[in-house]
This record gives sequence, structure tokens and C-alpha cells, in this order.
Amino acid sequence: MRDVLAIVLAGGAGERLAPLTLNTAKPAVPFGGSYRIIDFTLSNCINSGIRRIFILTQYKALELTRHIREGWHIFSGELNEFIEVIPPMKRIHQNWYLGTADAVYQNIESIMVEKPETTLILSGDHIYKMDYHDMLSWHQRHQADATIATIQTPPEHASHFGIVESDSDGRVTAFEEKPRHGQSARSPFDPNMVSASMGVYAINTSILLRTLMEDAGDPHSSHDFGKDVLPKLVTRGRAKVMAYDFRDLNRKQVRYWRDVGTIDAYYEANMDLVAIEPEFNLYDRQWPLRTRLEQQPPAKFVLAEEHSRMGVAIDSIVSAGCIISGGRVIRSVLSPGVRVNSYSEVDSSIVMANSQIGRHSRIRRAIIPPDAVIPEFSVIGHDPEKDRDRGYTITDSGVVVVPPPGADVVRTVRAMTA
Repeated sequence: MRDVLAIVLAGGAGERLAPLTLNTAKPAVPFGGSYRIIDFTLSNCINSGIRRIFILTQYKALELTRHIREGWHIFSGELNEFIEVIPPMKRIHQNWYLGTADAVYQNIESIMVEKPETTLILSGDHIYKMDYHDMLSWHQRHQADATIATIQTPPEHASHFGIVESDSDGRVTAFEEKPRHGQSARSPFDPNMVSASMGVYAINTSILLRTLMEDAGDPHSSHDFGKDVLPKLVTRGRAKVMAYDFRDLNRKQVRYWRDVGTIDAYYEANMDLVAIEPEFNLYDRQWPLRTRLEQQPPAKFVLAEEHSRMGVAIDSIVSAGCIISGGRVIRSVLSPGVRVNSYSEVDSSIVMANSQIGRHSRIRRAIIPPDAVIPEFSVIGHDPEKDRDRGYTITDSGVVVVPPPGADVVRTVRAMTA
């Protein structure tokens, strides 16, 4: 894997995840208690033997950069291993990153310095387990110029993805981003499904650089891999593009890949973790998931109020440093340092780091941001109208999102500078 360079695209604003992305980039949003979303892609890299990684950042990247610096310092420069966080530096032109392809194009000099035979393009905001080595072996075995990782999805969901059409050998014959016509060809890997792009691409570096330079000179391009670069590679016929059918290392009945790009998708993916038999396995020692672990004491459950109230958590993830002091937590995900006080109940919710739930509070199907202080006797997730009056976000499925502390200040500054 020494001839492979991984580029992780981590610059998106994640507008559909607002207000969770009000203060930080989407890949840095907490997930599953102790993790950040980007940790899953990076863990896939490490477990696949890929140890040369560029992370391209842009939107509110401070928290993400700190997370990488403090949690992923496991590489040896003496062995030519690295993980480099690269913000836009306007080395090629005077714009910020204009799209996923332009982000890579603007770092073309850094890619040329590393001289990789193959470049692996990855998204920093998906939840899945994948051995990239297996995909790269498929890529080399078929002497492909580019390979697109695909997952099978029902035809009625085709409009949500980039859809790959390929022949019986897996060679891609068409690529269409989010088709609306409902007539996508069935997958050769499963005739009842269509092949959806996972946002994972292996491209021979010489082909990648040539294609990016052509795309940069196209005034009509949006400079996006899915919308522009890959369709051109396929339709112009100058490159052999293959589809690779995703082999899931999650080892469950259904292959697991989640784009947590909306609040509802993010919430459901977290709830997947607390099911009696979780759809996504965090505890697989054969495919360890790394993250930055802060120094925290063990979680503590307190029998409060002179033994009249027991602190309990049922079907939940409770991270280090949490204190359940006479409260009750059901089917929820608690990040490090959370405190749930007496007579409170947290049900089917996500509570992020260092938040405090006041006594006698009732919280249901809600997302509580980091460092929030929920006052005593608060009721969240039980009355949508009252939640809206408080300025909370409510999704189509009824999930309530409490804005992060200081959200009003951020909105005011944005309004003043607009």
C-alpha cells in the first residue's frame, strides 16, 4: 500500500446538519458517544494499511484540526507515514475550494510530490467499515484506470445517490448523479437493485491529474467528482472505469453504509448503535475504531436522594466521565462528561459532551449539543409547539435539536456581516 495516497474530503459545511454544524465542520460532529464522524473513514484507512493521508478542510475546521492533531498522531515520518490537514491555500487560483474535484485539484502539487501510483478519494462524513485494500486489489486485477465503490440500493432510492451502470464484468458504462427519471439500469451484482456510488474512488494518479486539469479549464463545470469528473471519464471512453461491489466488514445481515448528511439520518444512525443487536458493531476487535480519547474517569451511576432514586441506563451507550445521579437513561447515546441529575429521564436521545441535564427534566427524541446546561424541570421532545417557540429545530420525523450555546451570537454576527 506504499504506492497509495488517500485524500479525505472534509471541507463541507454540512448545512443539512445544522444547527449541529453551526460551530464546526460536519466530519467533526460527535457520533456514537466517543467518536467523531471522520474517525470511521480514518479507521478504515489504518485498518487497510494506508498510512499516507491528506485531509482537505475548509469550513470551520479548528475543532476538526485539533481532533486530528491530538487523536491521530500515530504515524512515523521516518517510515514515510503521515496524516496532513490541508486547508485551502489558493496555490492554484484565487478561490476557496469550489467543489470536491477542485479541492483535490488545488493540491495537485502536493500529490505530485508524493508520486502515488493510485490515489484513493474518500468522504470524511460516512459511517461504514471497508477494507480499501480489497478494493485496490480489484482495481489492479482488472487493470482499471478508475474504480468506483458501489452499494446496492432499491431502485426507488436511486434519486438520492450517484447511480453507476455497468456491464456483466463490472465495467462502468454510465454514471448519473441523483437521477430523477426512475429508469436506472439494474446492478450486475444484484438484478433487483441499482448500484449506488459510496463516494469512494480509486483512480490511477496520472489519469486523475489529467482529468482534474481538464475539469479546471471547463467554465461550465461545478468541479465535483460525482457531477462532472466521473461522468466525463465514463462517457468520453478514454479510461477504463470499473465498479467494485462493497464488501461490508461490519459482518451483519444487511450491508451497512450511512451518509449522515441530515439530522434524521444522523439520529437514526446513532440509534442503530443502541439496538439490542446493533446494526453497526463498535466492539469488533478485528476492525478497531480509533478516536481521540480525553482523560476522563469511568462512568458513574449514583443512588441519589437517600436511596430513593437510582441512577440507571438501559440499552444505552454511556461514555467515560458521565454521571447518572439518580436519573434514568433509556436507549440513548451519551458522550463523555455528561451529567444526568435526579428525577430526570432521557429517552431515545443523543446528549453530547459535558452537557448537564437538570433535575426533574424529561427529554425524548432529542439531540442536546456539547456544553449545554438544561435547566431543572425542562421538557423537551414532548410538545412540538413549545419546542418551536423556544427556537429548537424539529425535523420531519420529530427529532428535536437544541441549538448549541452561543448560537444566537453566531446568528447575530452572520446577519451583521451579510
